[in-house]
Amino acid sequence: MSDSIHADPAAGPRPRLELLIAAPRGFCAGVDRAIRIVELAIERYGAPVYVRHEIVHNKFVVDTLRQQGAIFVDELDEVPDGVPVVFSAHGVPKAVPAKAAERGLSYLDATCPLVSKVHRQAERLVAAGRHILFIGHAGHPEVIGTFGQVPEGTITLIETVEDAEALAPADPANLAFLTQTTLSVDDTAAVLAALRARFPDIVAPHADDICYATTNRQTAVKAIAASCDMVLVIGAPNSSNSLRLVEVAEREGIRARLVQRAADLDFAWLEGVATLGITAGASAPELLVRELVDLLATRYDISEREVETTRESIAFKLPRGLEAA
Repeated sequence: MSDSIHADPAAGPRPRLELLIAAPRGFCAGVDRAIRIVELAIERYGAPVYVRHEIVHNKFVVDTLRQQGAIFVDELDEVPDGVPVVFSAHGVPKAVPAKAAERGLSYLDATCPLVSKVHRQAERLVAAGRHILFIGHAGHPEVIGTFGQVPEGTITLIETVEDAEALAPADPANLAFLTQTTLSVDDTAAVLAALRARFPDIVAPHADDICYATTNRQTAVKAIAASCDMVLVIGAPNSSNSLRLVEVAEREGIRARLVQRAADLDFAWLEGVATLGITAGASAPELLVRELVDLLATRYDISEREVETTRESIAFKLPRGLEAA
């Protein structure tokens, strides 16, 4: 953080700063559901409740749940016998719940239903004899989870247009594609165009795999970018959808920065900025947006305007057994 944050705001008239706040922003229905599952599990079973991997990619959310009694672990081996375990919103390979069942662990699956939909599609495509080209980012938990739904060798990762152009499949007439739910809409379109040009018969999913929340947040950033001198995205550095929001703003020709919390703001970034765009990734709570606005108000005479491109009303059901908790 810049030392200038500690400067005396009474030293002179405060500069004006217009805030354009993108909507939709922040929590999506899948993240909301996953967090609620952990909270209700703690309420029902008592602490501690173990969670395999970060429930969502946001340090503030994870730390808050940790204070309530959640223990986050990397692998199932770290979960002791006799305590409940929750699987993260990103999804897990089939081997993980199978191993939990083998050990007699009580588990709750907080996988986003839109990710689960991709898992079921992968199973059906492989059962139909198709080889899947999966567009996503290597090492992302969602990619690992999806690859773990089908036998090894039945799915190939495609990250870039170059990957699509270099691909040499054994059976080019028998291909299908699926995508990670948190990708850049524009980047994915370019990769798909390359795949379709090479493999015209490639089978597409019934509906776009990139989730509604990812698409909506990217559209909202595009709507404010042209009117902004800079865009701040609240989100974690390991959050795919948050990083994509930074890229969307930059692609529109606007400077953009990712911040996890208001404390990460360097006021030097705002020199020459008259209009600042603000948004938040799908795993960042609204509380962090307000925290950033409040900090800006200590140094600037701010005006605030929300720019809404669509209204979201999607909600996902909780797992059976937790609904009544």
